[in-house]
Amino acid sequence: MSHEAYSALLAFAIVMVIGPTSIKLLKALKFGQSIRQDGPSTHLKKAGTPTMGGVMILLGAALSTLILAPRTLDVSWALFLTLGFGAIGLADDFIIVALRRPLGLRARHKLALQALLAALLGIYVATAPELGTVVAVPFTSLRLDFGIVGYPLFVIFIMLAISNAVNLADGLDGLAAGTTALACVTYSIIAAFLERHDLAVFASALAGACVGFSWFNCHPAEVIMGDTGSLALGAALGGLAILTKTEFLLIIIGGVFVLEALSVVIQVTYFKLTGGKRVFKMSPIHHHFELSGWKEPKIVTRFWILGLVFSVLGFLALVN
Repeated sequence: MSHEAYSALLAFAIVMVIGPTSIKLLKALKFGQSIRQDGPSTHLKKAGTPTMGGVMILLGAALSTLILAPRTLDVSWALFLTLGFGAIGLADDFIIVALRRPLGLRARHKLALQALLAALLGIYVATAPELGTVVAVPFTSLRLDFGIVGYPLFVIFIMLAISNAVNLADGLDGLAAGTTALACVTYSIIAAFLERHDLAVFASALAGACVGFSWFNCHPAEVIMGDTGSLALGAALGGLAILTKTEFLLIIIGGVFVLEALSVVIQVTYFKLTGGKRVFKMSPIHHHFELSGWKEPKIVTRFWILGLVFSVLGFLALVN
């Protein structure tokens, strides 16, 4: 059995073992989820569900990676970005649930910290001879060189976009964890295809940790990942795309997250331009389907199916 498979299984096992105790601890600390009053009424019953469960994912993925992944600089960067964004999310969650400040970290402070970590990654990749500033465009032979200055800015955009897109998708039980697991499996295959087995092991660990977390997060959820998990998972996907030099493939592989983010952009823009009219009943788009009468498990399953389709398309874009 390959290191990738062992990595996924180990991360899964770690999360399964620490899950029950972690949930009990979060309950004892009264770290319960607060529900926005303007959201779907069906979500009000989720109030008090333990949040910050993303720590379980981070522990499982990090331990598995440290035990089984080759000791390379790229794996260190991938872990650094994932844990760094996770720490930002953890601070945000802690301020909300422990200090009872509903807005958490100020948006500008959160984005500034994310941009700083992303900029460090961008500088590393731009100055690494084996990586560099050239980006391939899927399904074409086109190569774009962003340059030593432009590439770090490009990386900042990618990291902020994908981390916050995954955060938007974390609105239904199992949605973010399941779709991220699919994307991570795809990146593990891509990394192995590119002979980047260090990153393949890291991606597999993330996938295994997400599947383990889904055991407790499936509907009705016993625990919610919070910003701790969603920001970290988004950063992990962004880091994998950047470190494997498949930046634009992330748009395809992370198609579900792109749709979630676009639905918010479209809704807000149309609302402002029309003086209050809406395209969707509510955004992100999974809430639109909820208010249209779809049951939560049906939405999540269909989004998983979309995630699988996007993953296959992403791999095809690589090999063609």
